Amino acid sequence: MLFLCYPKCSTCRKARAFLDEAGIAYTFRDIQKDNPTAAELDAWQTQSGLPLKRFFNTSGQAYRRLTLKDRLPAMPRTEQLALLATDGLLVKRPLLVANAFVLVGFSLPQWQAALQTG
Repeated sequence: MLFLCYPKCSTCRKARAFLDEAGIAYTFRDIQKDNPTAAELDAWQTQSGLPLKRFFNTSGQAYRRLTLKDRLPAMPRTEQLALLATDGLLVKRPLLVANAFVLVGFSLPQWQAALQTG
């Protein structure tokens, strides 16, 4: 499994603590230092079945600074993916990517169900 997070994010720290306490093996990736590529994001979004908008960190400073709330609806998918790939902090986090699922953001019940823990 691949766990992407921003180490300074409190929600990411909670998710990482959950994984560690549950004894779940994962590969850690700092989303700010090693941005997901547009191809990765495209594959993960397709696998997740979630709308691409769910992959945007809508509460982040970059999202607000770029006025994406107003711009995203008219932006082509390829442009959205390219934009997400430019800045890991634009991406909703944490992300947990496995063969069977992609989890976006940390929801304890959702993660427990997907990982069959708790």
